[in-house]
Amino acid sequence: MRDRAKIASYLCLGSAIFALAAAVDLNQKAVKPWLLTGATAALIGGINLRKSAKQLGDSLGDIEIASKHNFAVWVKAKTLPTAQLAVTVGSIDVNWQPENLITDPVNYIQQKQKHVALIGGTGDGKSTFTQYLSSKIGGQVVVYDSDAKPDDWSWIPQENVIGRKGNFAAIHEGMGNDLQQLAELVELRGDKGDKVLVGRERFLIAEEFPILVDECDNAPVWLKKHAKRGRRYKQFILAIAQNDTAENFGLAGDKDTLYSCFCLVRLGQFAYEQARRLKDPKLEQWLKAGGKKRFMVDDFPCELDLSNWGITPDALLPATDEETPPKIDLNEYEQFIVDWGKSHPGEILKARILLQASRLFDRMTPDDIRIIFASLADRSLGAVEGTGDRLGWKWTQ
Repeated sequence: MRDRAKIASYLCLGSAIFALAAAVDLNQKAVKPWLLTGATAALIGGINLRKSAKQLGDSLGDIEIASKHNFAVWVKAKTLPTAQLAVTVGSIDVNWQPENLITDPVNYIQQKQKHVALIGGTGDGKSTFTQYLSSKIGGQVVVYDSDAKPDDWSWIPQENVIGRKGNFAAIHEGMGNDLQQLAELVELRGDKGDKVLVGRERFLIAEEFPILVDECDNAPVWLKKHAKRGRRYKQFILAIAQNDTAENFGLAGDKDTLYSCFCLVRLGQFAYEQARRLKDPKLEQWLKAGGKKRFMVDDFPCELDLSNWGITPDALLPATDEETPPKIDLNEYEQFIVDWGKSHPGEILKARILLQASRLFDRMTPDDIRIIFASLADRSLGAVEGTGDRLGWKWTQ
């Protein structure tokens, strides 16, 4: 239609020119009025047709753009997964076990001949795992901890806890002494062999990175030199952090040292994130269902129940009516839920309420929270009501 209008406008303009030429008689110097009128009419008609053709072209262009947009929307709507096609991970089989499960992390670490980078949040069981590991690796335990409370590290001689009350100068000095001792062991072993290492074994704990890197100049050098040579000279290190990047440990630009010299033990939320990096949702749910006894060692799932490890003899005596029940260790997420339940007796707590009530759960999905509800109920901490998306939890005495 637009093309026909353009052709008609050209014909009108051409006819107007011919008519105008015929209307003027140059020899007689006269004008033929009827031809002049026709030429004028043809000229006006041609101009109008030209305008109409342009407007029609603009309109068709807009229609074409709109048509392409509508087609793209239609294609997107037809190719998006529907609710029926969406893949979801259902409830995990309670009998399911990962094929590459580790049940003895100490044996794994010893076989790898590496140190340990322990990554976990508050309440994830870092202290218990550290105590357990040090008892298995052996050696004199030395702890660098600027935030240690009076009752922290009570299982080792307190003179071996260095840096209390933010004393980074003491940590700097202690790490400097460690570096000097490592250099001496290198010389001694070179002269007399491995027998000089007997009785000089040490288990060095640094809590936590990156604050030690920020506040103590010796920390990055201490970590790197012990990472490279420490195990050969029976100087084992355990570095504790709340982040698993090389920069966090003062190894910016040298992540190879972190991954080649350390076994990365990830607890709690950090284990779940590792499962997500491995794109294994089934593993993630398995970890969450097991609480503190399940974690990740490098890319391998591990199950180790330390809830009854290290109990003193007095704790094994039968309880009397006056005695309080044994304390159940809770991570920060479980503790928040239990505290909420105690302050809202009888009320049903739903996942959406938690997500609105605290930013602590921002990185969790509703299904993650429901798994915590079920885990608490399994330990007789409250009870669950409902199933699936309607599952909730309430505190019970």
